[in-house]
Amino acid sequence: MKNLAYKLVRKLIKKKLKISFAESCTGGLLSSTITSISGSSKVFNLGLVTYSNKAKVDILKVPKKIINKYGAVSSECCLSMVKNLSKISRANISVSITGIAGPNGGNKLKPVGLVYIGIKKGNKISIQKNLFKSKNRISIQKSTTLKVLKTLLTLK
Repeated sequence: MKNLAYKLVRKLIKKKLKISFAESCTGGLLSSTITSISGSSKVFNLGLVTYSNKAKVDILKVPKKIINKYGAVSSECCLSMVKNLSKISRANISVSITGIAGPNGGNKLKPVGLVYIGIKKGNKISIQKNLFKSKNRISIQKSTTLKVLKTLLTLK
């Protein structure tokens, strides 16, 4: 994972791009992984751990009605998180993560391992729905972080 983070930091430095994260179920693991790389201060703009619904509403300005209607773990919430993070951070690339890391908290509709990843670069936004098979909390957090790093490395 550290190797991917290193490659990403180098790529962002080369392209003179800034990046920001709004993390929920990963609890700051993505931010920590990036900031463990020397030189990351040139590209890493902001990392927010908006773990609670209150933080998503108060800090990221996710409308309460989105959380009430769709839940915090939804493509709608993830989209709102990434759009508002982009406004707050003014970074070239913004990433939002919301999901259920388990081992509890899941149900049939939203099982443990369900994670939404939002990426906004310029005017392009993608929301990816992921279902990580592991029911292990740390494993889901690491798998999510790995997925984000790999996805970011494929961006043009």
